[in-house]
Amino acid sequence: MHMELRLSGSGGQGLILAGVIMAEAALIDGKNAVQSQSYGPEARGGASRAEVIISDQEIDFIKVQSADMLLCLTQTAYDRYGKEPAAVLIVDDSIELKYPEPVKVVRVPILETALKQIGRPMVANIVALGVVNATLKLVSRESLAQAVLGRVPKGTEELNSRALDCGYELVG
Repeated sequence: MHMELRLSGSGGQGLILAGVIMAEAALIDGKNAVQSQSYGPEARGGASRAEVIISDQEIDFIKVQSADMLLCLTQTAYDRYGKEPAAVLIVDDSIELKYPEPVKVVRVPILETALKQIGRPMVANIVALGVVNATLKLVSRESLAQAVLGRVPKGTEELNSRALDCGYELVG
């Protein structure tokens, strides 16, 4: 198994943290993983991208060359990265798709779920992790939950656990 993931949205949505969490979950499962990130100089509100590579083999290049999965939480992120091919596209259902669709498209209300079911838009990144892992089955659910709980602020563990569960439920 060798999967190259690109998580995109706007600064402040926590996608860089989500990339770190996914990489840590892979390491807990005994896989190899690397994570890199980029964001605009405006940080909060500007374009943000995290990349994660998970593999059973040694990883010899740390940048995503050909994304197997692209996650877009904002229209701006989709407009910027959606032109690049990916086998699986996971998008918030508020995004208007404009480019030729990949093999598999998963459109789910990630942002709305964070706001309405959890009551905190800031957990959209954790909802998204649940969606990504439910779709691709990259790591064990237990390892992902452990990595989430190890990285979220103290006192928000239950909130983030609920957000992760909601992400899994969106995919079914």
